[in-house]
Amino acid sequence: MNIRFCYLYRDGANYKNFNEIVFSNPNAIGREEIEEIIRKNLIDGKWFVSKEWDLPDMHFREFEHDSEIDHDWHEFEAIEETSEDDTAQCCIEDFLLLVNKTDLAKWRIS
Repeated sequence: MNIRFCYLYRDGANYKNFNEIVFSNPNAIGREEIEEIIRKNLIDGKWFVSKEWDLPDMHFREFEHDSEIDHDWHEFEAIEETSEDDTAQCCIEDFLLLVNKTDLAKWRIS
């Protein structure tokens, strides 16, 4: 089974823009193990910066950037197994290696 990574961008006014990426899973890594790795690398257990994880940025393109409500963080939504074809440039293992390189210290909320 392939792995679907679901996430969204939510601006400060609570407008949401959703996306999902399907990764191949050639070594059949379990969904629970994948989710555990992702969750331990999220900012405060919920957010990540899309460019650091090489995922499409889901900011609203039709609106001008507003520093009052716009930010870099995207919200992790879910990991799911799927029989759909992969859409990602890399497999889930390569993605998890990238995720594990995230420097959470610079994003820690005090």
